[in-house]
Amino acid sequence: MNSQPYSQIELIIAQERLRQARYSFNMAIFATTLSFCISLAGAGMLLSKKFPQGIVISAAGLVSAVEFQKLAKDANDRLNQILVEEEENQG
Repeated sequence: MNSQPYSQIELIIAQERLRQARYSFNMAIFATTLSFCISLAGAGMLLSKKFPQGIVISAAGLVSAVEFQKLAKDANDRLNQILVEEEENQG
């Protein structure tokens, strides 16, 4: 009888973790797109012979893209962990 409320709590926790992973993934996609646009602007500046500004903007776009990819990977890892935990609870 006590296992039923515990299962409900586990379900709520899993749903919350899933919601957070979705938000993290969506934010990472948005941020990656933004980083791409920043990098594109930096490349445009480099082509228009504004080298110092172009280099700074391109570098900022690339660094932020790498960081946002880490966020997306973390979100994916959280989803995988939820799946593993659910499989362990089922078995």
